Amino acid sequence: MPTLSEVESKRRLREYGVPLLDERTVADANAAADAAADIGYPVVLKLCGAAIAHKTERGLVRLNLTDAAAVRAAGGDLLHRARASDGDVELLVAPMVSGVRELIAGAVRDPQFGACVMLGVGGVLAEAVADVQIRLAPIERVDADEMIEQLATQALLGAFRGEPAVDRDSLCAVLLGLSELVTADPLIVSVDLNPLVVAASDGRPIAVDALVEVTVDQ
Repeated sequence: MPTLSEVESKRRLREYGVPLLDERTVADANAAADAAADIGYPVVLKLCGAAIAHKTERGLVRLNLTDAAAVRAAGGDLLHRARASDGDVELLVAPMVSGVRELIAGAVRDPQFGACVMLGVGGVLAEAVADVQIRLAPIERVDADEMIEQLATQALLGAFRGEPAVDRDSLCAVLLGLSELVTADPLIVSVDLNPLVVAASDGRPIAVDALVEVTVDQ
């Protein structure tokens, strides 16, 4: 199945209220440094393109860049790593989000059950705890609340290691937005928000990466 680029995936999700970062896309390393100065350091830099789905596996993400020289160097290296099969590429510049907790959320169109929405514990604990809740879409606020309440690892959702409790209203908004998106567009096969970083500053879940899979190239 074709996937939308990270930039296009996030554009879709933003329309449905999913919280995303103030990101910029640029063509070269110098423009990336300018964008980083505008956003404020530290920043994350990624190589993006419609044919690039899994950046981490290819080393196409640079974290915690703290000055213009680092951004220019990282930008040049990432553009050098582009392959002919990637097609047109660009650099994505985003703020570096601080938070020790990660969640995962998404939607999938199951052949038997239809559209579903999911929420789970992400990061390094994802495989170990396998703590996931799934509901048929469309869901309502009561369903979203229930998905959060029924996660087994509730200790991760409260105040944790000096960070505030997860903003449950914002997390509900993520789940409701996913439900609305997958219900409204029958061409969407799946949506993957991994990770949702729980921001250390205010407990809001922020989708720092997103991938939308579709049945045809839109």
